[in-house]
Amino acid sequence: MPGPAGGRQEAASAADDAMDGGAQQSGIRDPPGVGSVEQEGDVGEGPPATDLRRSQPLFIHSTSRTVSEEEPRASSLPNIPNPFPELCSPSNSPILSSLPGGQGPPREGACHLVKVFSEDGSCRSLEVSAGTTARQLCEMLVQRTHALHDHSWALVELHQHLALERCLEDHESVVEVQSAWPLGADSRFVFRKNFAKYELFKSSASLFPEVMVSSCLEANKSMAHSELIQNFLNSGSCPEVQGFLQLREASRKVWKRFYFSLRRSGLYYSTKGTSKDPRHLQYFADLTESNIYYVTQGKKHYGTPTEFGFCIKPYKVRSGVKGLKLLCSEDEQSRTCWMAAFRLFKYGMQLYRNYQQAQARLSQHPWITPTPLQSVSDSALVAMDFSGCTGRVIENPSEVLTAVLEEAQAWRKKTTHRYSLPAACQSSPLSAAIHRTQPWFHGRISREDTQQLIGRQGLVDGVFLVRESQRNPKGFVLSLCHLQKVKHYLILPSEEEGQLYFTMDDGQTRFADLIQLVEFHQINRGILPCKLRHYCTCVAL
Repeated sequence: MPGPAGGRQEAASAADDAMDGGAQQSGIRDPPGVGSVEQEGDVGEGPPATDLRRSQPLFIHSTSRTVSEEEPRASSLPNIPNPFPELCSPSNSPILSSLPGGQGPPREGACHLVKVFSEDGSCRSLEVSAGTTARQLCEMLVQRTHALHDHSWALVELHQHLALERCLEDHESVVEVQSAWPLGADSRFVFRKNFAKYELFKSSASLFPEVMVSSCLEANKSMAHSELIQNFLNSGSCPEVQGFLQLREASRKVWKRFYFSLRRSGLYYSTKGTSKDPRHLQYFADLTESNIYYVTQGKKHYGTPTEFGFCIKPYKVRSGVKGLKLLCSEDEQSRTCWMAAFRLFKYGMQLYRNYQQAQARLSQHPWITPTPLQSVSDSALVAMDFSGCTGRVIENPSEVLTAVLEEAQAWRKKTTHRYSLPAACQSSPLSAAIHRTQPWFHGRISREDTQQLIGRQGLVDGVFLVRESQRNPKGFVLSLCHLQKVKHYLILPSEEEGQLYFTMDDGQTRFADLIQLVEFHQINRGILPCKLRHYCTCVAL
């Protein structure tokens, strides 16, 4: 019977055999020199064989098991807040969430952070998916700000360091646009009104002057705006536009006047006057691979001859002025024509589908839209009688005249009732400041800021706001857009027999307060060139 020492030796040898067997079963074989070292260790000097066997891969596996056993113990330690979360959480980082050039398109299904600013400087961060469109983001902001829902809300891409801005189309992906911004650039999204967005399909006035449409010049006949749009809807091709534009040369800061032509194949300019000969036409830009921007401060940043500049920015141009194709028109009508033609050329029928979808969304909730679903002329209106339980159309012309006179008499009675209020009530602070609660009142802003605000929200007939007069401390100013120009009308308060009223025509038409004045001119043109249709407003995010 073996003794204790013999038992320990047999146990050690059995463990060694088990270790060798485990190494063989795991498919790990010794390197060529390991066997010779073991023989030398058995014969003479060197480390014992058992030490060499402990350095085999089996020992490494046992160490990894020890580490895995300690992992639950490490996870039970208290969480230490990360002092730099933006470096580890791309979804919470406005820098890392906007993928710079070279990182590829945004991943589908991933959440991205988008920061949107309003015109008053406030901002809101929203977490959106990669496929979120500009229209979907605008609807989210409308719901969160409790603003009136209509299709005039828009998302504007603004590059402040380049003085460029453009209105995103409803179908464009917000994350894709943001991913093209360079890191560190002063680029942002702005949420604001744009009444001119779908004026292309709503307005009866022509956005394309006859002298700028090739088909009109070649056929030597005039063509209505509706006919041009109908041809576009039928054939899917935009009208060919031509005209003079100022071009800034890339090598020098010099502006030269060239004759440009927009065709199916791209934008060209003539090197010899107004010649359209192929030998004289120089290819200028491919609009399908570019975005079109308005230049907001052209004279300050680029030395434009006029304030009506715009820019063609290719997709490959990430940052800097190099690569921008700067153009400048003679007036606002010419620039509007070129920009409308560029949009039709670039997006085609997608623009009209966006307009139809916007109209369909408004028709589902007609009670929340402050403006008519479509613009109609005065000749399309009919007289209605709502004196009974249901309304009826008045067909007899004499009865129509009687209804008009009765309505005018009711308006006079309403005005007389307001004037008949006690003088103390007329001069109360509440009645004197009731207009400050209206969205169309903008307080004490300058004339230049007013023109810029109306210009940003769309130079459409009927866009207006009311502000305090800077020259007359007690007066107000009605600023109105007509024919792409902003006009200003002074509103003066006057007092007669202790009663306060406001007027714009030296007292011939009097109003008890500014609200009545605005409501009257939303229905009647009065002394204004057009009715008040859209009021400029700003929302705080």
